Amino acid sequence: MFDPDYELFLSIIDAGTISAAARARGLTTAAVSKRLARLEQRLSARLVNRTTRRLALTPAGQDLYETLLPLRSSLAAVEERISGRHELIRGDLRLTAPTSFGRMHLAPCLARFTEAHPDIALTIDLSDSFVDLLASPYDAAVRIAVDVGSGLVGHRLMGSRRVLCAAPAYLARQGAPQSLAELERHALLAAEGQLPWQLEGPDGHIVFQGRSAIQTNSSEAVRELTAGGCGIALRSLWDVADLLQSGDLVQVLPEYEGAREAAIYLVHAPMPQLPANIAALLGFLREHFTEE
Repeated sequence: MFDPDYELFLSIIDAGTISAAARARGLTTAAVSKRLARLEQRLSARLVNRTTRRLALTPAGQDLYETLLPLRSSLAAVEERISGRHELIRGDLRLTAPTSFGRMHLAPCLARFTEAHPDIALTIDLSDSFVDLLASPYDAAVRIAVDVGSGLVGHRLMGSRRVLCAAPAYLARQGAPQSLAELERHALLAAEGQLPWQLEGPDGHIVFQGRSAIQTNSSEAVRELTAGGCGIALRSLWDVADLLQSGDLVQVLPEYEGAREAAIYLVHAPMPQLPANIAALLGFLREHFTEE
């Protein structure tokens, strides 16, 4: 906020006399004179020479006036820009996200976003299918992928480290694989479209072919099937870190992990300028999610 005494000083100079400034502000001449004297006392400098007909700036007053004018203009421009931008952060915002990530990590944080932007009408749909953003009503999507897809714009939010894991009960029955060749003989678990696995290991990038022992379109179902001892899965740490920590799952073949390029993105169709509501969501998600 601009200092009110500075604002009054500028209005006095702009008006030409103390009485004219007082009339413009609905104050008494005595009140304006008192506040001008208080400002001069605060700065330990005389700012104007008072005569019966006009005011004359002293060198100190001239210096202050020339300094304050651009500051007042800059502050007014900033206030206008920010308030105008805030007014544009409104309207419908349709978002799609993967089921597990949306339920576990996205939905719990959105209260702060809707609180900060009450004029945005947010719709969030959770699906493990890759929605075609170029032919759908969605404005943006949260994607977990190596590549966001042709013709789309992706903003990286955080990495998505993935590990091979299984329940201790499954490994007790089937034994822990010691190599990728042995992994081929195990029950693999993946949702539709998640195989083949893109892995990184001691010999670099590997495409691991396979077929899920149980067919499902739900990544959440794969998580529960893995924890239930049905097989080995490639899972993101944001999804299974709690199960690994508790011992309900253990890492398998730790020298192999999912492709390091995999990350979590906010994705949208190309557009000349990012709408304010999508830009607000992007800024919020970038602040909320970290590489950690």
